[in-house]
Amino acid sequence: MHRTIELTPGVRGTVSLREPVLRYAGNPVLTAAQVNEVWRDPGQQVVTVHNAGAAQIGGEIVVLFRSHLRCGVSVLGLARSTDGAAGWRIQPRPALLPATAHDLYGPNVDPARLVELEAGGVEDPRINAVDDGFAVTYSAYSARVRNQVRVALATTQDLRTITRHGPMLAADMRNVVLFPERIDGRYVGLFRPNDVAADQVGGVFTAIRLGVAEDYRTGPWEIDVEPVMSTGQGPSAFSDKIGPGAPPIRTPHGWLHVFHGVRATMDGNPYVLGVALHDLANPRSVRMSSIPVLFPSRADCRVAESSYVHVPNVVFCCGLIRRGDGSLLLYYGGDDTVLNLAFSHEDVLAELCLRYGQDPRTGGLLYEPWPHGGG
Repeated sequence: MHRTIELTPGVRGTVSLREPVLRYAGNPVLTAAQVNEVWRDPGQQVVTVHNAGAAQIGGEIVVLFRSHLRCGVSVLGLARSTDGAAGWRIQPRPALLPATAHDLYGPNVDPARLVELEAGGVEDPRINAVDDGFAVTYSAYSARVRNQVRVALATTQDLRTITRHGPMLAADMRNVVLFPERIDGRYVGLFRPNDVAADQVGGVFTAIRLGVAEDYRTGPWEIDVEPVMSTGQGPSAFSDKIGPGAPPIRTPHGWLHVFHGVRATMDGNPYVLGVALHDLANPRSVRMSSIPVLFPSRADCRVAESSYVHVPNVVFCCGLIRRGDGSLLLYYGGDDTVLNLAFSHEDVLAELCLRYGQDPRTGGLLYEPWPHGGG
């Protein structure tokens, strides 16, 4: 199977089961150098631009990106582009900083508590299109409690005015994405809780669980005990860590979900992008590809020789845009350092799940690479 898609105006490319994702030739699309041209104060200079949520608003592509200030704290910046590839206009100040007493808060939120929870930085936003607006889920880091991180929620209509609603759960976690439609009358999300003690760096993080709520703003969220996707068995490109990536999008094949996975090696922990299909009526029913759609490469972090590189061998997607022809724009961080763009098509990604699957709960392959043996 293959699909020919328009990459940028006048430029076409073909994605297939062998090459399901095409990198944009102009990567990276956003860098620290570009942001520093706008955020000029020495105390506001950044060393990374990566892991961006994405949305289509008023004929433009908007990305909400994560940046490390030179002091180490992460903030979230905003940029807009007409074609989603070039000509980015960077907002002159961050869209979301660690919480202060002067921010806008939803009902029943304790501002002082949220200020404490977010003092260490805000990271990895997802822009979830829900109802008639957007729900931004993001990681909130404590400055006082080692390795404490909660996923917090904010709501907005246009990413100009943002209202904070506080942590979604009273539990450590880093990844939460929401489905854009209610299913059986309730809001649905994918959660990746920490499954070890909070003071263990990284955790085991081997399960994605489904949660439901009557109101996504206030909860409470009921989290399934049984994972919808889990790993921990090898060999697999996802054997050591798995987590939600970009918010799921509706396709004729099901809810398409680009996730991330890690397999520990003797030389580090490379992050890859995987793909799964959740049934439209029952998102607990999942088909997932055993074959990652994107592996990290040197092409994912093109920076000057003297530039800082944060974490080598990482691709991480928080934003996915579907165009009317079924083609996809994937916004992904390269080496936790720069923001990149890639292209794919829903038909190809869905076919990977159907032909080359792995059991979403055990990790076992659902196909034989050599049906009649080797030799």
